[in-house]
Amino acid sequence: MAEPEQELGQELGLRFQRLFLAARQLRAFPWPELEQRLRSAPGSSLLADILHQTILHPLCVKYPPSIKYRRCFLTELIKKHESTTAEPLDELYDTLADILNEEESTRCYKNYLLPTGEFVTLSESEAIISQGTTGLVTWDAALHLAEWAMENSTVFSNRTVLELGSGIGFTGLAICKTCNPKAYIFSDYHHCVLKQLVENIRLNGFAVQPETTDLIQPKSEGQEAEGKNYQQPKLIVAELDWGSVTEKQLLDLQPDVIIAADVVYDPEITASLIGMLQKLSTFRADGKPPEVYIAFTIRNPDTYHLFQAELDKVGIGWQIIPAHNNSIFLYDTQSNVTILQLFI
Repeated sequence: MAEPEQELGQELGLRFQRLFLAARQLRAFPWPELEQRLRSAPGSSLLADILHQTILHPLCVKYPPSIKYRRCFLTELIKKHESTTAEPLDELYDTLADILNEEESTRCYKNYLLPTGEFVTLSESEAIISQGTTGLVTWDAALHLAEWAMENSTVFSNRTVLELGSGIGFTGLAICKTCNPKAYIFSDYHHCVLKQLVENIRLNGFAVQPETTDLIQPKSEGQEAEGKNYQQPKLIVAELDWGSVTEKQLLDLQPDVIIAADVVYDPEITASLIGMLQKLSTFRADGKPPEVYIAFTIRNPDTYHLFQAELDKVGIGWQIIPAHNNSIFLYDTQSNVTILQLFI
């Protein structure tokens, strides 16, 4: 059995790991607790443990966060170490030297730990706006929607799910690894976003149906899906422009559940989104409308209320979904995220 001090160190190391692999802001880390631990028990073992659960974690070595993020994190870790009387830890300085010698990139990786113990790995843009789109990064509403989905997995189990505005794929990949959908249709319209989405799907060990998109490249190396505790759903990547979607596209989709995260941020696209939802209900083969859940980060209340008013105008009912209980992923606690269920 581990000693209490060792258990405390392991728990602290795991908290650092969870924050680090998801590449969250440095101020979110439990630095004061680390300083207190180092003062009460000076030594290198705790720092070595944190180093190996963060920067030198095998997943981070294979899919590293940005150079700037790793450099800042390691610099802060070295400061905490140097404030103690502990013996120097050469591995800290050697690792920093290696990072300083790396070339900067416009892309990085983020790794999100799921309740199952597995990860969702994403290749993301370093910039919020890149190549004319905001779709190459993961937004808080996507994390919030994934948490709700995992707490309500029966909504998705053995059903066909269509995600509108999938971006680079976080929500869908989390659902595919935890909720056992029968089929999952990722959709977006920006060429660069779709290309990155396909790459991220493959990074996580999934195969994409080749007949659904011309963006498919030769199979890339990714995480092995064999032996995981989820079944391989049928995955489709669809290019969908809400304003010009065809009847054939809609007939091919046939979703049981429709979800979207952070797609209501511009009043100009509200009409296109609502029109898309109405068409999806109309072209349902069995006449049964799909369930619809949309997650918002309410940045501008006027935009949010406009969407609700437009829903009322066309006769689409809605209700606010109660907040879920479990906080799994780490995002800004000040984010005003809510989920609406729509009745189309």
